[in-house]
Amino acid sequence: MRLIQALKDLAKRHWPALSIRTVLLLTFVVVAALPGVGAVGLRVYENTLVQQTEAELIAEGAVVAAAYRSAWGDGTQGRRPLAPEPPRIDLRVDPVLPAPQAPTVIGAPDPHAARAARQIAPLVEDASAVTLAATRLLDRNGVVVAGNGDAGRSYAALPEVQRALTGRPNTILRQRVGRADQTHSPLEWLSRAVNLRVHHVRPVIVGGSVVGAVMLSRSPRGLFLGIYQDRGKIALGVFGIFLVLMVLAGLLSRSISRPIRALANASDEVARGRLVIPDAPVTAAIEIRELFANFATMAERIEARARYLRDFAAAVSHEFKTPLAGIRGALELLAEHDMSEADRRRFLRNADSDAERLARLVGRLLDLARADMTIASGSCDAVAVARELALGAGDVAIRAEKVLPAVAISADTLATALTVLIDNSRQAGATSIVLTFGVMGNQVTCRVADDGPGVQPGDRSRIFDPFFTGRRSAGGTGLGLPIARSLLAASGGTLSLAGSDRGAIFDLCLPATAI
Repeated sequence: MRLIQALKDLAKRHWPALSIRTVLLLTFVVVAALPGVGAVGLRVYENTLVQQTEAELIAEGAVVAAAYRSAWGDGTQGRRPLAPEPPRIDLRVDPVLPAPQAPTVIGAPDPHAARAARQIAPLVEDASAVTLAATRLLDRNGVVVAGNGDAGRSYAALPEVQRALTGRPNTILRQRVGRADQTHSPLEWLSRAVNLRVHHVRPVIVGGSVVGAVMLSRSPRGLFLGIYQDRGKIALGVFGIFLVLMVLAGLLSRSISRPIRALANASDEVARGRLVIPDAPVTAAIEIRELFANFATMAERIEARARYLRDFAAAVSHEFKTPLAGIRGALELLAEHDMSEADRRRFLRNADSDAERLARLVGRLLDLARADMTIASGSCDAVAVARELALGAGDVAIRAEKVLPAVAISADTLATALTVLIDNSRQAGATSIVLTFGVMGNQVTCRVADDGPGVQPGDRSRIFDPFFTGRRSAGGTGLGLPIARSLLAASGGTLSLAGSDRGAIFDLCLPATAI
């Protein structure tokens, strides 16, 4: 674990700062290179080269074996069924046998096989000259009757020859003579096939009996020789892959990198106090467009909040200025002028009244701050909360449908909001307050209606503004309704003033937990 943590710390210290465009391009290049690396690492291409050599030896062996059979005198030529022989060599699993030992010298080969071999000797020589494959013709005992200067030598001890003399073609891999323990190129260690030789032995069957065999061997093309010979195709493929990568990198740059950079610049402008909401590019990804939409919503809310704070600060300054001026004036008069006891008490009462108003303002401001910072949690039965508030109060009536779902708001929060509305109605002079509950969609509604004087038409648009009140002379702070609205908004609810001909009507919409 310590080693892993040390490696992580080392990587963090030396990790370069990369742009999204660079990361995407590097990722594409690595992914594009994986097939080539895998092909070399898994010897796919090299195995293909070896199988190509095997296929060529099979084809050449089939032709030479047919000529051998014809020269022997087989009368079944042309009537044999088609039997394709696909290459079967696999570098990953097939063993590599040592180079064959020098063949043993024995007596003269089968005379019949020797006569047939002499007849097709020119064909064998021409084929070997073109294909560069070492070709030997064997009799039924594994003795060479023609080819490669080994006439009279026996290869019967080789397993591939033994298998072929039983009537089954066989292909194996062997090390090249003289290359078993050495390499002649700095890059030969990358290729396993560089020290290999493919051996293929095909039986010659006449009248159902094996009369001889064709033995061929050839080294496959080297890996790097094959790559060099196919360099044009490989270069074209690399160029095509690189071109596709550049197109993809450009597409992703337009759909991801550039939009994110635009959002970063817009965020910097917002931090500087300038509201800049960029439009989402048409080429941007869906998630990036959603990010632009969320950024626009966030920026608008930040701007609205900033305006609210500016207006709120101005309102607080104005509300505090009047009582502070009164207190300061009273203190100056008391300190600088001689006055009667009655006047002194009157000034002190005024200062005490202004101080009391400041205390109420500070308390309400703290309540408003807590309401703005409230995190919605809990649920309750709205009707039960209202009935508890109305318990013992003769001026509050509750009307509700028989079945109402619970609301996703805590009982204390709802009770605070309803208390503010009920107290406002009573202070306005209402003698009857009715709370009517119902269901609308996935929300529980509550209408608070009273028979008081209502809200003046000119004040309706400002009723929820902080510090706005029609009862300033009676000690009103104008913060009750803003506090109630903030508390409900924290739980996803709303509070609004409804139109009415008589009295005041407030509508609450509370999110239901289940319908």
